[in-house]
Order: sequence, then C-alpha cells, then structure tokens
Amino acid sequence: MNNSWRRQYLRGVHAGLPVIPGFIPVGIAYAVVALSARFNAAETILMSVTVFAGASQMMAVGMYTQGAGMLAIILATFMLNLRHLIMSTCVIHLIRHSPLPVRLLASLGVTDESFGIFTTGQAEDHTAAYFFGLITVTYSAWIAGTALGVFASGLLPDVLTASFSIALYAIFIGIMVPNLTRNLRLALLVLMTAGCNTALSQMMDSSWALILSTLICAALGVFFVDPDTEGKQEKAGQGGVSDAG
Repeated sequence: MNNSWRRQYLRGVHAGLPVIPGFIPVGIAYAVVALSARFNAAETILMSVTVFAGASQMMAVGMYTQGAGMLAIILATFMLNLRHLIMSTCVIHLIRHSPLPVRLLASLGVTDESFGIFTTGQAEDHTAAYFFGLITVTYSAWIAGTALGVFASGLLPDVLTASFSIALYAIFIGIMVPNLTRNLRLALLVLMTAGCNTALSQMMDSSWALILSTLICAALGVFFVDPDTEGKQEKAGQGGVSDAG
C-alpha cells in the first residue's frame, strides 16, 4: 500500500465519521424489528452484512412478518433500491481509471450517504481509495448498530423497543415532508400512492398492493411531477431580486 493510497483512504475514513451517529441508531432499530419478526441473532446480523441497505432490510422484514412471498419481497426491495443503479454508475464513472474488479467492488458499498459525500466532495478525492475509506466507516457503523441492537434488545425497556419499530417511518417522514411542502404535485403523488395502496390492499395481498401502487403512481408521476420545482423557484426568486435592484 503506497503513501498516496493510504492518505486517500484515511481521508475517506475521516469524511465518513459524521455518518456514524445516524447509522448506529437505525441499525439498532432494524435489529429490534428483525428480532420481533422472529429472526435469530445470526440471521439479523447476516442480513446487514450481505444486504447493507437499511430501508430495504426494514421493508423485507416487515413484508416477511405479514407473510409475503419471496418473489414479492424481492420485487419490492428491487424497486426500492433501483436508484442504486444510477448512483453506482456515477461512482464507477468517477473512479473509471481503477481496474474493473475494484470499481465493481466499490459499487457494492454505495448508499445514499456515501454517494452524497463522495460525489459532492473535491475532485481530487474522486479516487477508489477515498471511496473505500468512506464505505469502511459506513459499512462498519451499520453492522455495529445491528450487533448492538441484537445484544442490547433484551436489556432495553419495552417502551423504547416499541419506539424503535417506527424509527424508519419517522426517518421517511423527515425526509419527505420538507420536499412535499415545496412541491405540491409531489405531495399529491404521495397521497395518490397511499390511496392506491389502500384500495388495492382490499383486493389483494398487501405486499403485492404495495408493489403495484408504487409502479402505477410512479408511472403517473412522470407526466405531471416536476422534481426541479424548488430549483426553479429559487432561480425565479433570485431573478426577482436582481430585477428589483
């Protein structure tokens, strides 16, 4: 390992440290939910080791609890993680000078957080060594959070354990609400999806209702939701200030 590689790796590790306080609690929450679904300790930790996707793991465990079939779970998690195809492609492009096996291995560690940190960093840090340092932290934090949840779940008060089960929903709400308040069409699409899921759940298994409602409303959203509304509004506001000046 040469000095340049080591230096870039350590820079990546340092950049990933702020992610730890976010990953640990959600890892604990996932472990609590998985144990409640009658996963054993080894299965719970192994899922974090092999999947490394909090939202997908939560969804898969929830669908398993509801009795969903394997195909439904695979399709649902596939759609939820479809964005990783784009993110991984972007990361691979930024480290395109690295050998193909290195690029493919790096793509396995892509998460929303590692992608955001890596792609918004300085151009000089767009190296495989930096990214591996970054995902060393995120991957380790996720597994550590899961392990803590497994071994501490029996020691936690029941009221705290119960609260962990809604942790991911709270995270989703925290992510969505600021965007929905700035984009009424997106808010309408979310409500449509919820309504569609509720209606379809009366006619079929809830897991398949979730998949179909997501596909149907995502297809409809392509025609009337403008994801760049906020950016246009900011530009308009800046233009208004300039004109007034």
